[in-house]
Amino acid sequence: MKKLTTHALQRWSLLCSGAVVSALLLPGCSVEVQNIQPAQELKHQAQPPGSVYTGWRVFQDKCASCHGPAAVGTPGGPDLLPRVREMGPRQFVSLVLKRYDWNLGAGQPGKDSPAWDALVDDVVQRKAYMLSMPAWQGEPQVNAHIADLYAYLSARAQGSQGPDRPAQ
Repeated sequence: MKKLTTHALQRWSLLCSGAVVSALLLPGCSVEVQNIQPAQELKHQAQPPGSVYTGWRVFQDKCASCHGPAAVGTPGGPDLLPRVREMGPRQFVSLVLKRYDWNLGAGQPGKDSPAWDALVDDVVQRKAYMLSMPAWQGEPQVNAHIADLYAYLSARAQGSQGPDRPAQ
């Protein structure tokens, strides 16, 4: 057996310690990367499709005159935030594209019901604002950006977007 010199022994020791340190650090790095990726994917999945900024622009152009620039309501239109907070994108699209009476809910009464008569009386006597939202299915800008509108209103309703202009 060949004897190792002091210099060779030091080199061998240094190589072994470097290998041990690398072996200890590599699993830590790979675990961290593995833990970050699913978190980023979950964050992306939790966000509705569409652009909050583009939705804000369309909202300001088409919706703010009735619902206010921050979507919290005016005498001419209700606060949208509590309503949007409880609906998903499919229901939102359906309600925006068709005529909808916000205060009557999804199961709207027929025009011959007592609830309908009471609503008409309130509107005529100006106890309530005009509750009917127009159907937007014929409006190209709304149709093209309905997912963006939902992204903006959903972000406002969930509190991740304030009343100011969103970042692009």
